Amino acid sequence: QDRRSAYAAHYRFAQHTFKTRHSSVDCGKATMSAFEELGVCPELIRAVEDMGWLLPSPIQQESIPLILTGGDVLAAAETGSGKTGAFALPVLQLIHEALTGKAQTNRAKGAHPSTDVLEMSKVDRDPLLAIASDGVVVQSRAERSWCGGRATAGVREGRCYFECKVRDEGLCRIGWAMTSSSLEIGTDALSFGYGGTGKKSHKRQFDDYGEVFGLNDVIGCALDWEEMTISFYKNRKSLGKAFDVPSSMRGNALYPAISLKN
Repeated sequence: QDRRSAYAAHYRFAQHTFKTRHSSVDCGKATMSAFEELGVCPELIRAVEDMGWLLPSPIQQESIPLILTGGDVLAAAETGSGKTGAFALPVLQLIHEALTGKAQTNRAKGAHPSTDVLEMSKVDRDPLLAIASDGVVVQSRAERSWCGGRATAGVREGRCYFECKVRDEGLCRIGWAMTSSSLEIGTDALSFGYGGTGKKSHKRQFDDYGEVFGLNDVIGCALDWEEMTISFYKNRKSLGKAFDVPSSMRGNALYPAISLKN
């Protein structure tokens, strides 16, 4: 069996609430589409309605939400039950979200998004970075290459701290990144990383820092815009300053970021 890398990120610097949507049936009022309740985007809902699909089949009802939230699904059903739609709809949606997300990222160039939920972004990530439904556990599905992702909110002022707990074996790098940086953090001028091999990285320069870390360790990542520094913690023990943030980055948002490799 492949060894997988997985992390749970606990964002202690902000409170957030999760809003649930409720649908109701009320004559004379607009109601939520059955496919919308599964999380299908409006563009695909219009497409399936044009095809005459008004209600999802049982296999679609069970599979689509799980696939959209990054789950692994193995399902069996008889011919004609809608299996193709059960995997094709979420696959098309994930591709659509990835493409539109990249376009929005390129336009934003570091703009701070408006969001009520603080978690790992299901859009701003590599396709092989799976994210659990709770938004805080991620896992690499890549065989050999690095894959990464960023959180849904960034920080442009004050002091900020988040933690990641190592849930499995594998290589990892944790830190801060701008939205226009590489998802393999620490390999360009717009991201800063600290890896499990005891190296800090920026602009693809890897220097000894702190300690090695691995399974069950908790790594804290601190950003101080007042002092313009980034530092890290291992199991709540300070490892000291790792980086001075360039003054040219002041006013831009840095996002919690993770890169994993099996």
